[in-house]
Amino acid sequence: MTQITAAPQTVAHLAQALIACPSVTPARGMVFDCLEAALAPIGFEVIRFVAGAAPDGPVENMLAIRRGPEGSRHFAFAGHLDVVPPGEGWTSAPFAPEIRGELLYGRGAVDMKGSIAAMAVAARDIPAEAGTLSFVITGDEEGPARYGTLALIEKMREVGAIPDLCLVGEPTSVNRLGDMAKIGRRGSVNIFLDVEGVQGHVAYPHLADNPITRLVAMLTELKALMLDEGTDWFQASNLEVTDLTVGNPAHNVIPAKASARISIRFNDRHTGTSLSEKVMQIAARHGGSARALISGEAFLTPPGAFSDMVSAAIEAETGHKPELSTSGGTSDARFLKDLSPVIEFGLCNATMHKRDEAVAVPDLEVLARIYRRIALAALASN
Repeated sequence: MTQITAAPQTVAHLAQALIACPSVTPARGMVFDCLEAALAPIGFEVIRFVAGAAPDGPVENMLAIRRGPEGSRHFAFAGHLDVVPPGEGWTSAPFAPEIRGELLYGRGAVDMKGSIAAMAVAARDIPAEAGTLSFVITGDEEGPARYGTLALIEKMREVGAIPDLCLVGEPTSVNRLGDMAKIGRRGSVNIFLDVEGVQGHVAYPHLADNPITRLVAMLTELKALMLDEGTDWFQASNLEVTDLTVGNPAHNVIPAKASARISIRFNDRHTGTSLSEKVMQIAARHGGSARALISGEAFLTPPGAFSDMVSAAIEAETGHKPELSTSGGTSDARFLKDLSPVIEFGLCNATMHKRDEAVAVPDLEVLARIYRRIALAALASN
């Protein structure tokens, strides 16, 4: 395994070292050692702590700060060191990074150890007098996200390290580096539906109460909902049935209970609470119950000075302006938006979460230069 004992010489060097540290969510230990070894020599105070307990923890988090002159601006890089399980069928070992041609292969190359490596190299080339820089790094973005960024936000408030602007290094590019940045995300809520019935023999339905019939009617009404038609920046909200469970082993028995799960991805015309209450009302009409788990609210960083900085930096290094988008799933930006304006920008996402995940090595160097430009512009802004 590649060891990092000082500031990295290249982005690829640090990315390889990070990939070589297995860090399936929730991540702890070695991968954080590796990043700390890259940041401490360039002046960052590194705060590491573990939060939470099983089953969703424990989770390690890192807040690294290099404070600038008193009263200077504060810009934060944010991201995660955990990765999804690699699965089978890789051409090379997922945690043995390998460069073949211009591609660096390994789990996390794109999502998102490559971006974090680019952030660290960008920070090395930003003078301390430019302002305060911080790294907000969690080990459970790919998991339940209960003890990661939320715990980091508490720590940031505790030590007085609230940034003026924040950039999350999620892989937002689609066909080429720099073609898309995210200025918002839809919210997410999962709702668990239950209908209690009365078990009985199928030949005597009048002596039973089939919960499946009522659950199907409930789901039909829910799927017929027109939540909205979208907004200027968001696509229409959508509701999907993601599970249906009865667990009845007998063909001649009316079951006593039927359950389902729905997932709603929603834009900023709704809140998780308002949608949950709507579903609960429909469930009650059909004699059922609903329990909601809100993963995050929709948010938008309106186009303006911050998105202009990001677009200008990308255009300066790639020659083209990014599309500003709110598409895709959720990220830890859904939490960080409560602290400061937040935008996401990173590598091409074509291979994220896939076997043989890979990043173009030249993209890593370009991304570091883009990140440096964004940070310098943010620290110089009023």
